[in-house]
Order: sequence, then C-alpha cells, then structure tokens
Amino acid sequence: MTNRAIPPILTRPFVLVSLASLAYFVADGTSIALVARFAIGPLHADALGAGLTYGAFSLSALVLRPLAGRVADRRGRRPLMVGGSLLFGAAMLAHLLASSLAILVVLRLVLGVAEAFVFVAAFAAEADLAPPERRGEALTFFSLSLYAGIAVGPLIGEAAFGAGGFAAVWIAAAVVAGIAALVALAVPETRPAEAVGQGHSGRLLHPAGILPGLILMTGIWGMGGWFTLMPPYAVGPLGLDGARLFLLTFGATVILARLLGARLPDRVGARRLSGTALFITAAGLGLMGLLPTVAGLFAGTLLLGLGVAFTTPALASLTVSRAPASERGAALGTFSAFIDLAFGVGPIAMGAVAAASTTPIAFLSASAVALIGAAILWRWLRDAPPAYS
Repeated sequence: MTNRAIPPILTRPFVLVSLASLAYFVADGTSIALVARFAIGPLHADALGAGLTYGAFSLSALVLRPLAGRVADRRGRRPLMVGGSLLFGAAMLAHLLASSLAILVVLRLVLGVAEAFVFVAAFAAEADLAPPERRGEALTFFSLSLYAGIAVGPLIGEAAFGAGGFAAVWIAAAVVAGIAALVALAVPETRPAEAVGQGHSGRLLHPAGILPGLILMTGIWGMGGWFTLMPPYAVGPLGLDGARLFLLTFGATVILARLLGARLPDRVGARRLSGTALFITAAGLGLMGLLPTVAGLFAGTLLLGLGVAFTTPALASLTVSRAPASERGAALGTFSAFIDLAFGVGPIAMGAVAAASTTPIAFLSASAVALIGAAILWRWLRDAPPAYS
C-alpha cells in the first residue's frame, strides 16, 4: 500500500497571490502610522477628528466586504485584486491634495473600498488554490502577509517621512500599491470552473460566513480594545516609558505561532482549534485583568497573541468548508466583515468600560466576550451541517 502524495501549497499562483497581498499590505502599513499625525498636524484636527479618519476606513470596508465577495464570485478574483490595488494607489496620491479633514475622511472611505476588494479577492483566491486537506495551513500562511505588511510598512513610512515629509509617505504608499497591482496582473484567475455562469440568490450576507464571523468577532474583540487601551495603561498606571515591548511581543507571538503551527487547523480540526484559541484568548485577557502588574500584562499579551494567532485561520477554513465553490468569495466577504465590526465596536465598548471603572476590568469584560464565543462554538459543534470539500 503506497502513501498518497501530499499536494503542494506553494505553487506559482499561490506565491503570486501572497506576494501581491504582501505588497498591498505593505502599502497600507506605510501610511497607517502617519495618518493621525497628518490629521492633527497640517489639518489641525483634534483627537476625535483623528479617530474619525480611522473609523471611516473601517466603515466602508465593513459595508463593502460582502459585496466584494459576490463580485469576486461573479467576475473573478484577479480584477478585484488589480483594481483594488490601483484604487488604493490613486487614493494615496490624492492625499497630496487633501487640504481639510473632510477630504481626508472621504479618501479614507475610498481606501476602505480598496481594502475590501483586495482582501476578499486574495482570501478567496488562496482558498481556491489550497488543497482541501491543507486549506487551513494555506490560509494560515496567507494571513502572514497582512501581519508582515503592517510590520514592514510603518518602517517605510517613517523613513519616507524623514526624507520628504507627508508627501513622500503618500507617494511611497502609492508606488508600493502599484507594485501590488503589477504582481496581481500575473496571477491567473483562480475562480473555480463550476462557479462560472452560476447565479447567486441575491443575498448580501452569505449564511456560511455569519456564524464563523460572529465567533471571530468575539475572539478579536479584545485585541482591538487591547491596541487602544494597553499603551496608555502601560505608561500610566504601570509607570513604563512606552508600550513597544508588549506590541513587539504580541506581533512576534502571532507570526511565530502561525509559522510553527500552520498545520494545526487541518490536523486538529478547525472547530476544535478555534475553540481552544478562544479559551486561550479569554485566559490572556483575564490574566491582564486579574493581575494588574507588568508581569500580568506581559504574560497576558503572550496568551492573547497565541489565541489570536489561530482564531482567524481556523474559522476562515471553517467558513470555506461550509460554502460551495461558486459562493466561496461571498462567504469570505461576509466572514471578514466581522473583523471590521470587531475593530469598530470592540474598542468603543472596552473604552466605555474602562472609563466607568478601570482598564483591568475592561480586559475582564473582553475575556467574557471571548468565552461567549467559545460557548457559541461549542453549541454549534453539535449541530453543524455537512461540509463542502
């Protein structure tokens, strides 16, 4: 009896999609650290105005992701990857003409549209290309392009700002987005043959993405609030000189965990892994809340990074398995919309809790949200419908 050959993941089309995604997220990261400074500085906005620029991005991305998924199923993945990258580049160049906060907010709305197009189309393309038995591993590798881009992009942005101010940042981001579009042009269309010519029911939200997306939202709810509340908490009550150690620890934990544990979604099972990840996330946030010290924050950050590392890839794999190939983009568009919802609502809710009590209690509230997600997932395990391959 011979062992069946393991189908490869790193094919030429898969690598091209990953490279195009990496270039896009580097372009995104190039400007992300400087947008608030631009709003508060040259545009004379206050903190609320700076926050509005970020909220506008999430709002348009949230609304457009499900629609982008349907378009990707009907028209293909490559047009959205190319078009979204070009749209991002054009919007970044238009920043050169941004003379008011209102114009900046409109441009951020446009960037949210570009984000929806590129992210959903690339996500669906990688799912198309991945062998079913290694899909979780493939989506884990794909997710690294986002984190790597957000890690590298700000370094480019800061260097560009030092060399030529905000104008250099916008131009650098546009150039990198153009590179992403060029790479995406080389990507062969991955939309499954059975999807061509098939219609859709017209529903904007795909059922296969709603419950996994809702569970995902409970898992990354605390991460959004952590990014918002942790830096001032580390500097204020804990008396540190900055939050860079915790940010580095979180990012390194996510990247290393996904590299070393890329095969876990397929070996352990997407449902079991995501459920375990939710408990780890809840433990990390709970530890930060119950042990309000530097050691508690550090240990909690490690656990939070470990939990977040496996929540999204596992649930994304689960989403793909619940949808036919002809509706894969729509399912992932619905699923990923909950990311924007979590990052939009989570920090606001946790901020309100912290304002009414303390930051550790806000961390405890996010821990409870993650446990609710684990409970929903446990209940779903018993009644989950058959999966598509």
